[in-house]
Amino acid sequence: MTEFGLIGRNISYSFSKQYFTKKFENEHLHCSYNNFDLKEIIEFPNILSTHPKLKGLNVTIPYKEEIIPFLDNLSKNAKKIGAVNTIKIEKNGKLKGYNTDFYGFIKSLEPHLKPHHKKALILGTGGASKAVAFALKKLEIPYSFVSRNYSDHVNFIYENLNSPIIASHQIIINCTPLGTYPAVDACPNIPYEHITSKHLLFDLIYNPSETLFLKKGKQHGAQILNGLQMLELQAEKAWKLWNKP
Repeated sequence: MTEFGLIGRNISYSFSKQYFTKKFENEHLHCSYNNFDLKEIIEFPNILSTHPKLKGLNVTIPYKEEIIPFLDNLSKNAKKIGAVNTIKIEKNGKLKGYNTDFYGFIKSLEPHLKPHHKKALILGTGGASKAVAFALKKLEIPYSFVSRNYSDHVNFIYENLNSPIIASHQIIINCTPLGTYPAVDACPNIPYEHITSKHLLFDLIYNPSETLFLKKGKQHGAQILNGLQMLELQAEKAWKLWNKP
């Protein structure tokens, strides 16, 4: 039986295992999908040695950047993004890293864009935020990063966000894990009172389907989107890559 799987930390809630297990059942495919919950990325080579039938892996928080040194090569887009969420194990045993997050994000965001959606705030600076930034660049939407502390590429810190900044960034994307089940009472610390019906709030989280971040945006009339469609799209893209000759 051909094996696939997900590497990450604390991933029992994972979308990927449910999605692919159901897909394999529905399409009568002789495949299995397992969660590989790693305390440290250094455990990764052990997975490969103990699962010789592995053909592909998904990568989630917090290893989308840390996995890169373990790979033999990267796709052009993964190299530009600096984060990997899909690994193809080639016939010669070489590991190639891809990023399908940016594809899923573009395809799920694009139908909801309106002419007044001119600039974006990206909340968080992890691997997912890098894919989102790459996607926004492709869509020619200027963006700024928001984090708790300033660094070379962080434009704003949460405590400095104010009405003019929120008003001039009509798309706000949560790339942090804040609000993920079971910690559903958490959300990014932004001034929600300045959100309006002109805003589009996108949360990469899919569980719960309506996070506190999205609820607060909705209360102020914003259009809201969660990460479920993005995940489905990136998963199907990963499946195509794994099965590409």
